[in-house]
Amino acid sequence: MKNKVTSLSDGALPPERSGDFLEVQNQSGTDQTRYVRNKRQHSRYQLEVPIQIYPRNCGVVHGYTVDLSESGVAAMLRDEVPLGEVVRLEFALPLGPVELLALVRQRNAFRYGFQFVESASAQDVIGQTCRQLAVEQTARLSTPLE
Repeated sequence: MKNKVTSLSDGALPPERSGDFLEVQNQSGTDQTRYVRNKRQHSRYQLEVPIQIYPRNCGVVHGYTVDLSESGVAAMLRDEVPLGEVVRLEFALPLGPVELLALVRQRNAFRYGFQFVESASAQDVIGQTCRQLAVEQTARLSTPLE
């Protein structure tokens, strides 16, 4: 049995469902849909910008971001970065450049997850960008297709 998982904002849920939920649809031929609470601390927003990663013992690794939250970023990379290592990240957001340290938390093929570990000034830019992306992506979802 396969399930399709879709992230939902409050506006996309039935009125009796509020909070940060994921919609799980059964792909085995039935029309069952259930909602489970998303345990992530911060919402993620799609964002594709170039990113540079600076590991301790090797050269710069180039890639691009997939999504961004106030606590981390996912990125597609061509080269390996060691899991568990603290690396320096550099990328540009619409509200300004960001340079901060992050922990390499996970890897799935070429997709890496980084958890931010410091930099109050960078966190301000990231937080403002996430709020702006939330408004833009919610407006895009609520606009009817023609």
